Amino acid sequence: MTGGTKRQKDMRKALRVLLPRVPFSDAEAILEVALAGHLRHLPPSIALWQATTSHVRHTLTDYETLLDEGYDRDAARFFVLDDMNDVLSSWGCAKRLEADDTSPAED
Repeated sequence: MTGGTKRQKDMRKALRVLLPRVPFSDAEAILEVALAGHLRHLPPSIALWQATTSHVRHTLTDYETLLDEGYDRDAARFFVLDDMNDVLSSWGCAKRLEADDTSPAED
């Protein structure tokens, strides 16, 4: 994970600060999303947070299953909130999600 554009380097640095214990495979997936064109207009720290929450929600919780079972997006987000915070905590992240953190930009 060296080299690249200034934005890529800034993003990797921000990732190490935000998620010091994130597994490599998750870090790569998060960086890929954070560097995507639709987040390009955001500062690295914001793009990285949105990519992180989206990755954790969609790949490491039952969020998709809850949606498939008929829960609306807000209810599904509520039910996976604690699981998401557990993952973030295990990765050394000091930030936590609150029940009102339901920005559509995160998906």
